[in-house]
Amino acid sequence: MTTPTPSDKAFVPFVSVDHMMQLIHHIGVPEMLRGLAAYIEEDFRRWQLFDKTPRVASHSAEGVIELMPTSDGEVYGFKYVNGHPSNTAEGLQTVTAFGLLADVASGYPVLLSEMTILTALRTAATSALVARVLAPEGATCMAMIGNGAQSEFQSLAMQAICGITEVRLFDIDPAATRKCAANLAGSGLNVVTCDSAEDAILGAQIITTCTADKQYATILTDNMIGAGVHINAIGGDCPGKTELAPAILHRAEIFVEYPEQTRIEGEIQQLADDHPVTEFWQVLSGDAPGRRSPGQITLFDSVGFAIEDFSALRYVRDNIRGTALFHPLDLLADPDDPRDLFGMLQRAKG
Repeated sequence: MTTPTPSDKAFVPFVSVDHMMQLIHHIGVPEMLRGLAAYIEEDFRRWQLFDKTPRVASHSAEGVIELMPTSDGEVYGFKYVNGHPSNTAEGLQTVTAFGLLADVASGYPVLLSEMTILTALRTAATSALVARVLAPEGATCMAMIGNGAQSEFQSLAMQAICGITEVRLFDIDPAATRKCAANLAGSGLNVVTCDSAEDAILGAQIITTCTADKQYATILTDNMIGAGVHINAIGGDCPGKTELAPAILHRAEIFVEYPEQTRIEGEIQQLADDHPVTEFWQVLSGDAPGRRSPGQITLFDSVGFAIEDFSALRYVRDNIRGTALFHPLDLLADPDDPRDLFGMLQRAKG
């Protein structure tokens, strides 16, 4: 018996890893980072429209697997993502991800996409968006502490969005620093490799920490941080995993994505539950101040939030239109009579 031909509604655009890489090169890395930052800023400015909840996390001794859902009332999105720091020793990615958008009115998915690469891009775009708002005026140098898979994206986003001209690299694994420096060759950035975190932060107005160990750690000590810097702390992203000495937190003005999640997973898990923090969307909306003085220390305690992924998926959805950079995936059973799913199954019998 002939298998029924799926209807158009059965197909969902699927952006594979290969398609994502082609899309990035089609648009250009700097332009895509700027585009993602614009979409993220747009959604942060309408923050109050979104459903918000801390991500659903399943922790193990090896790492964490998370689901990150949100909706603006018209479109629903979620991301599946893991974080397994020891994976690199086995030749595996620390972070892998995929995501989905769906139409709220019908519940039908409208996009399925890889998000391992896209998460790296949206994380960097978010960091640079925040730094553009909070970093000292005229900042030109960033210290990149932790030179793993995120480091090049962070460096290029700060260049494209904030205008930095120099990046100073340090990792406890010199091979990671050599990798990052080689990948940034030809970017136009002045790349300086450093032998210590202390050396890396010399002269840097922006300090980004992105280390992977799933443990309480002190990557930056209090005496390392002078007045007037902006810190992006993005490596601490689950309970028991931090990068900054608590004394730094007490000296800094702290900005977060979603406090209910950050107090569980971010640097501020080291502080009292009522320690004051500012939600970044409030700065964009004008409801809260950002940097108030040149000597102030600002800290973006970033753990990643579902709205950023929603923004990134929206950007991909909009930019694959009219291209061949997706595969129509036969994902949804869509019988002629929606009450006759079994009949559809029977008609497909050989």
